[in-house]
Amino acid sequence: MKLKNKVAIITGGGGGIGRATAYLFAKEGAEVVVSDVNEGSGQETVNRILEEGGRSSFFKANVADPTEVESLIAYTASNYGGVDILFNNAGIGNSELKIEDLSIEEWDQVIDINLKGVFLGIKYVIPEMRKRGGGSIINTSSLLGFKGKKYMGPYNASKGGVSLHTQNAALEYGKENIRVNAVAPGVIDTPIIDGWKNDERKWPFISKANALGRIGSPDEVATAVLFLASSDASFITGSTIHVDGGGLTF
Repeated sequence: MKLKNKVAIITGGGGGIGRATAYLFAKEGAEVVVSDVNEGSGQETVNRILEEGGRSSFFKANVADPTEVESLIAYTASNYGGVDILFNNAGIGNSELKIEDLSIEEWDQVIDINLKGVFLGIKYVIPEMRKRGGGSIINTSSLLGFKGKKYMGPYNASKGGVSLHTQNAALEYGKENIRVNAVAPGVIDTPIIDGWKNDERKWPFISKANALGRIGSPDEVATAVLFLASSDASFITGSTIHVDGGGLTF
């Protein structure tokens, strides 16, 4: 087991990539704290882990709220003895509008959840990882953090920021044996792409817009996150792994 005796927190663990990663982490021996704003879906993830003999619990938290993120970290440390792995995965998309038509409120919401949420997770988990003598932080960026797309202004900006913030944190905490990396998924079969799926004009192109000519699955991203979380990636920090089927090259 690659994560035996490790304690992991996964935000956005109620579905999609977060849920797939929670299942995989538990299978590999980790004790998993699943966090999400949706208590029902988050608890569903936990229940399956428990049914399969793993150890897991749910903690409701909005990653844009400093108090709630700090409480999530404190809960995990208190109940599991510390934190070894943090997967900053919670995120949202945005209305596909030109910049001039996008509301300031929506811009703020996307930046707060996708980028500020990563900052807060790192800020509050570092002291706990320091107590353990190290740790691994994985952040969810995106193909669209490296490649512009019309009408995706706040999402593009937030995910680009995640990748650079990953490098900042890696530089600041590497000598404390805390590794910080990111994954950059392409088009993955999760609820965030439902709008594209329902667009009969765009979907035939979007669904094949990469070197492999297909969309990815949450499990395919989860395996990359597991790699970065484990000792297999012991000399990797400040990196972003593109799990996009070659979308960046397309």
